[in-house]
This record gives sequence, C-alpha cells and structure tokens, in this order.
Amino acid sequence: MTALVWADSENPDSPAVQSPATPRPGRAQRRRPPVGRALLLLVFAAYFFIPLYAAVDFTLGGSRRNMGHTLSVWTGLVHQEGFTTNLMTSLKIAGGTVLLLLVLMVPTMAWLHLRLPHLRRVVEGVCLLPMAIPAVVIANGIIGAFKSWPQAITGSSWILILEYVILALPFTYRSLDAGLSAIPLTTMVEAARSLGASWPVTLWRVVVPNIRTAIASAGILGAALALGEFTIANLLLLNTFPVWTDQAGQQDGEVATTASMLILFLSWLLLMLVSHLGRGRTAKKSLKLRRSK
Repeated sequence: MTALVWADSENPDSPAVQSPATPRPGRAQRRRPPVGRALLLLVFAAYFFIPLYAAVDFTLGGSRRNMGHTLSVWTGLVHQEGFTTNLMTSLKIAGGTVLLLLVLMVPTMAWLHLRLPHLRRVVEGVCLLPMAIPAVVIANGIIGAFKSWPQAITGSSWILILEYVILALPFTYRSLDAGLSAIPLTTMVEAARSLGASWPVTLWRVVVPNIRTAIASAGILGAALALGEFTIANLLLLNTFPVWTDQAGQQDGEVATTASMLILFLSWLLLMLVSHLGRGRTAKKSLKLRRSK
C-alpha cells in the first residue's frame, strides 16, 4: 500500500502525519451488480418477448381451447391463395433493391472517401433524410413525380425498387462509411493504381474484398426493409407480401399473424447472418495477428 507522509511547513519540528492508505479494490469493495440496470433490461425483455410469445402461441392454435397446439396453420400457409406469388414478388423486389443499392453506393462512397472527404457530412445529412420524412409523404411525392412515366415503371415493381433504394440509404451509408473508415483506403488505392490497375479493377479487386462485411450488412438491411415495407406498396396499389398479409388478416387472423411471424423470423435470420459475418471476419483478423507475432 502507498501512503503519503508530510510535515507542517511552518513547524519543521512537528511530527510527520501519515495519510490513510488508499486500499486497493478487493473482493469486499467490488461494486455491487447493477440491480437497476438488470431490472430495466428485464422489463424491456418482457415488453418484447411476451407479445412475441403470444403471437406464436396464437399461430399454433393457442386460441382454440382444448385442441392443443398444432402446426396446421404454418404448414397450410404455402397453400393459401396468393402466398407464393406475393412472396416471390417481394423477394424479387428485395433482390433488385440490394443490387441497385450496392451498384450505386459502393463506388460513390469509395470516391467520397478518396476525393471528397470534406463533403461526407453533407452527404450523410442527405442520406438520412428518408428517416425524417414520413412514408405517406414519400408515397404521395412518388405518385406526383412519376405520373407522366410509362406504365411499365409506375405500375410494376420497378417503382418500389427505386423507392426502397431511397429508403435504405441511411442504413447503407452507415454500413459502408464504417467499413471504408476502418481500412487504409487511400494507401491501397494508390498502390493498386501505381501498379497499373484501372479504377474499376481497383474497386472490384481491392476495395470490395476489404469491405465485404460492410457490403453484406448494407445488403441484408436493405433486403429486410424491402421485405417488410407496407405503407408505400399499399398506397401505390402494388401487391407485395406485406400487402397480402394485411389483406389475409381481414379474413383469417391466424394466417396473417403466421405470415407476419415468417417475415419477422426471416429478418432475424438475415441480421444474425450479418452478425456472424462480422464475428467471423474479426476472428480471422485476430488469428492472423497472432500468427504474425
């Protein structure tokens, strides 16, 4: 233990006074577990999981007394009229959204980091606008802006793909910005260009492999948004899986709840995939560092 010893400066003959030693934190002085935080987490978990449990129990026939739980609603969901068609439509829209989103944003974000870093805040503010504008306002704006466009675009899933690209900009910007900020982008690009690589080759063979986790995160978040969006598709009178779920709920509540749970679990699966990819890449980097040492 360390103690401080000092004497009275006015009276040098006075005995030295020893300050109480500062004890090191031991077992008896360890901080108590944060009970308030644990209770708060418990309340949030109950708020989230109790309705989820009730919804799953409802889809398994828990509302029908003395009949037990059964998977009949889940197994019969595929045979519902319009289920497969609308689900495939939503999957195609999600795939088109992810493809167009990444083709537009990956080169743009790389160029922004390389040549225009002072405009990152401005671009970030623009990309965050879809989170501040209500979906109803966006849908009405789309109807007014594209009313003179061909029916092949305004009356098909293309209009939703273009709109979902805009809605996914906040998530895409955050993911790609974090991925590009974590690598020495300028050094890698200059090295590739000095070896004679063109910009497309540099982007495809140098930049993309180093931010593949960020690209996967942006793509999966965009796909989850496209699979679950309802308001704009309903206002534009286009049949997607969420719209079909709402229409099915007017006739059979169990079918609609089961379809909603299916989309929810699919979104969770995609997010878990993002988390697994991120942990896998971190583990590989740690293993390489250990081997290099």
